[in-house]
Amino acid sequence: MSAPSITSTTRHRSAVGIPGPDGGWRDVELREPREWQQRPGGSTSRVCFAAAHVVADPRGENVPGAPAVVDWDATLAFRAHLFSYGFGVAEAMDTAQRNMGLDWPAVQELVRRSADQAREHGARIASGAGTDHATDLASLADVREAYLEQVAYVESCGSQVIVMASRHLAALARTPDDYLSVYDAVLGQVREPVVLHWLGEVFDPHLRGYWGSTDVDAATATFLDLVRAHADKVDGVKVSLLSAEHELGLRAALPAGVRLYTGDDFNYPELIRGDGTHHSDALLGAFAAIAPAAAAALAALDEGDLATYDAEMAPTLPLSRHVFEAPTYHYKTGIAFLSWLSGHQPGFTMVGGLQSARSAVHLGRLFELANDARLLPDPDLAAHRLGVWLEGAGVTR
Repeated sequence: MSAPSITSTTRHRSAVGIPGPDGGWRDVELREPREWQQRPGGSTSRVCFAAAHVVADPRGENVPGAPAVVDWDATLAFRAHLFSYGFGVAEAMDTAQRNMGLDWPAVQELVRRSADQAREHGARIASGAGTDHATDLASLADVREAYLEQVAYVESCGSQVIVMASRHLAALARTPDDYLSVYDAVLGQVREPVVLHWLGEVFDPHLRGYWGSTDVDAATATFLDLVRAHADKVDGVKVSLLSAEHELGLRAALPAGVRLYTGDDFNYPELIRGDGTHHSDALLGAFAAIAPAAAAALAALDEGDLATYDAEMAPTLPLSRHVFEAPTYHYKTGIAFLSWLSGHQPGFTMVGGLQSARSAVHLGRLFELANDARLLPDPDLAAHRLGVWLEGAGVTR
């Protein structure tokens, strides 16, 4: 299947109807598309990854429980889009539906193909390694071996490793030391420094109590013990708890040379901007939705132009907060919908049938916020697709 092109419709609308939660409609004026400047060189002052989604083959049997059938052309074309704005790709992560439809054979092919593409573009790539390929794990030793198998595969593809949180470990561990023993073994065998990912329960309820405690301060203390013990093997940490206050405290406590890649899709502008002493780098699913605007903001930040940085980021934040609203783990649906509206993929289907995870009202509001931020490359095409989708869903005026 060939990658889709962004093709204009001939409708030239001035407004589009958006359904409201009360059964009414409101008309939204379409904004002129902005000519965003591509910046393949990336930021010089921050290290930034966009966590990318996968595009499902619209002809595939992508129903709940079935193996993923991926549209590889469109999936890789989307990564080329992210590279063109200077972002590294965080591959095979939560955004790509790990534990939510993307099975291990598809993960392996995704990492291999994306790593090859990143080399061709001279771009950075880091890929998730976890334990989700295994089924019957009965001990911490089993979890350790499962981790090492995925780490070895990611490294063999030439990608940096992101050590993901493990549902298996969360189920089997009883104490903080149980977590440390597994991670000690994994970090003891990695070839190059990794990114450690602490995914909060708002993104995956199965990970409640990770690091051995439901008390965030206690869990953070264990996490910091691990990072300090292996600082030479940790490039950075990504913590997805959606708490700016927690991130500020953790960032200041990290060993010198260990980056904090913000995973806070609610507060990223201020965290990346920094406080004059510390700043966060970024590894964000939100960047898959706002790449052109984020690239413009980061270019201003590189020049020390904080006013322009703030102005470029400001319209993206309401969009991101909407995409990631509760239940947060269904944010991938909004990422895929916006990709379809923007012409990056031929249809709005997802592996595991996850396209049904957000309502028509939610997705209509997403269109409105993307339009406000001038992130729709062809507003007429986007409006046409929204209208067709709403009609097919039975939402008519």
